[in-house]
Amino acid sequence: MPEAVASTSPTTPETLLRDVFGLREFRGQQRAVIDAIVEGCNALVLMPTGGGKSLCYQIPALLRPGTAVVVSPLIALMRDQVAALERYGVRAACLHTGLDDDDRRAIEQQLDAGELDLLYLAPERLLSASMLARLERIDLALFAIDEAHCVSQWGHAFRPEYMQLSQLGERFPAVPRLALTATADARTRGEIQQQLLDDDAGCFIDSFDRPNIHYQVGIKDRANDQLLAFIRKNHPNDAGIVYCLSRKRTEAVAEWLTNQGLTALPYHAGLSAQAREDCQTRFLREDGIIIVATVAFGMGIDKPDVRFVAHLDLPKSLEAYYQETGRAGRDGQPANAWLVYSLQDIVQVRQLIARSEVNANQQQVERERLETLLAFCESRACRHQELLRYFGESHPGDCGQCDNCQSPPESWDATEAARKALSCVYRSGQRFGAAHTSDILVGHKSPRVAQLGHDKLSTFGIGSEHPRATWLSVIRQLLARGHLQTDADGHGGLQLSDSCRPLLRGEESLLLRRDQLPRKKHSRSDQADDDRPANDPAWEALRQCRRDLAQKEGVPPYVIFHDATLAAMLRHAPTTLDELAQVPGIGQHKLKQYGRIFLRVLTTLDEDDALPVAE
Repeated sequence: MPEAVASTSPTTPETLLRDVFGLREFRGQQRAVIDAIVEGCNALVLMPTGGGKSLCYQIPALLRPGTAVVVSPLIALMRDQVAALERYGVRAACLHTGLDDDDRRAIEQQLDAGELDLLYLAPERLLSASMLARLERIDLALFAIDEAHCVSQWGHAFRPEYMQLSQLGERFPAVPRLALTATADARTRGEIQQQLLDDDAGCFIDSFDRPNIHYQVGIKDRANDQLLAFIRKNHPNDAGIVYCLSRKRTEAVAEWLTNQGLTALPYHAGLSAQAREDCQTRFLREDGIIIVATVAFGMGIDKPDVRFVAHLDLPKSLEAYYQETGRAGRDGQPANAWLVYSLQDIVQVRQLIARSEVNANQQQVERERLETLLAFCESRACRHQELLRYFGESHPGDCGQCDNCQSPPESWDATEAARKALSCVYRSGQRFGAAHTSDILVGHKSPRVAQLGHDKLSTFGIGSEHPRATWLSVIRQLLARGHLQTDADGHGGLQLSDSCRPLLRGEESLLLRRDQLPRKKHSRSDQADDDRPANDPAWEALRQCRRDLAQKEGVPPYVIFHDATLAAMLRHAPTTLDELAQVPGIGQHKLKQYGRIFLRVLTTLDEDDALPVAE
């Protein structure tokens, strides 16, 4: 167990930031949050993934007397954060079900003796009678509730046990509480405030913008092939996450990617606990692993060098999409968020909502969230601008880091086409899906069209000027805009909604996106400047050194140093420990522990192998 930082280091936020964490300045609202907690106030903290939420409670934990208790939903996350803190010289531990009795007793003794700066607990263990009684006997610095969006029954990661954390304020009224999350809309913020904090709690919101993430949304056309082409072009050796809607699909896609020569592992809640643990461990500790997962994977995964997140199916909401894509590029380096979807995806998600056992109010909330997501997918505006607008933040647009800004989509006046499609849905009885409706519109006398007599409808063939793919696109976008809906029994039959009436009456016009399949032009993200000098011998030597140390210590490589820190070493080319200490991400404890090892690597590289020194 490392020595206490606070006993040997100056006790101001700036000196702790520099000497312990190796950073030179606070970002955004970090310092304001720290000041509030040090003064004993409660706070709701919303910062994007990779925005530095952890420092908001780690530094107050070193400044305030007593032990800080951090509530975290995942064992893997707790273990990795503790491992990282120990390498900064911070006294940290976590109690979880994976510990044997001897280790558990040792940590409890350290807690009782006041020898821990931070203790990580799952909410269930924290709320046990024995743990609450133990905490009442010691000095507590603060409570930090991570992944606080889990408290919201309207959110995408509802955890009922989080709601029981409201008793912390009752049992420990003098101990400040932080609730932290990377994403929460106004509804979820209200839930967090009501359940975990009090009316006087400060609310600290940093910009939700992730300028290092390139967003790309496209239409499915042989989705597996599209995914493979995207990975091979942009991320042939990188770690990434691929999200699918069903467990069966995760396994099929992982197997298919493996057969194409990639290292891909399935992850879903149906696997055994050991299988999930093994999968997660490999992802954290090996390079270039691709996880193909349901949303059961990713929350709290503290891996900074995930270079891409891909969606092969629609996420549940725009909030969920932001949360999931935010797992890419936590280190601030360029990353990609890639999504493809189809009309069938829209129908499928609507069916899942219709068939769910939740009450009518929550079903309506889920439908509204889906419509917001679809509006984002179909939008012709800047993706960064659209995402930030959802969270109540403005963005000037023209980001240069999304598909719409780099290749503005073509639009067309689809007013008349939309009216034809709506009329066809109505005249065929509002019971049939998009494929059957498209057959009627183009005048295709399929066996089913003929059997039902729909070739006799006035709308049969009225859309022959457009190919079937165009009509499927029109129907998809009418669904996305809410002018069409699917039947309540979840069978996918198209129905008119009230919002289509002005369009049918000729009171409004309609511009739609013109689909492009597939795009052959390389996006700017393909050639984006990246601080990670891939395939450079010097870079690989530093990464190998990091891997060797990580394997020896039994921790993920990024716990030793992040990619950004290794890249900074190459840029600054330090030759002494004092020069190495100026590299961002190297605090005094890591300098002492690893400094000479990495200096040896840097100074023994051949001159021809080294990168030019940045001026």
